[in-house]
Amino acid sequence: MADVIDVANDQADYHLQVALQRCVRPVTKPSAQFCEDCDEPIPDMRQQLVLGCETCVSCQELRERRR
Repeated sequence: MADVIDVANDQADYHLQVALQRCVRPVTKPSAQFCEDCDEPIPDMRQQLVLGCETCVSCQELRERRR
């Protein structure tokens, strides 16, 4: 049971740290049109909503799981 709680706490902490980093360091570069990891096109909506994004949603999820 503690493992599930630990995972949830780790995820919450990770998302908090990401949010804090975005507040401290504003994005100055434009979003990529193609994913840096798989070279697939990044949808326009993602480019607009996630300023400075470098990856598609699938590749970003993989990056976050590896951390």
